[in-house]
Amino acid sequence: MVYYFYILYSRELDKYYIGHTSCRLEERLRRHNTNHSGFTGRANDWAISYHEIYLSKSAVKERESQVKSWKSRKKLLELING
Repeated sequence: MVYYFYILYSRELDKYYIGHTSCRLEERLRRHNTNHSGFTGRANDWAISYHEIYLSKSAVKERESQVKSWKSRKKLLELING
């Protein structure tokens, strides 16, 4: 099974969202952009800014935790922009 680590961006909120999934990225993005409760439910213009592919759930969860621990928009933008 393939797992995706991803970063979404909303212009409306000027916010990033960090997550992981085993779904196709397009499907996961569609779900984020539907009307629902939760952080991403506050906007419907989320777009994928960055993603990585992993072959194990533990590895993708570890990567998500690592990036979330940065708590730095500057460092996040460095990752996105390469």
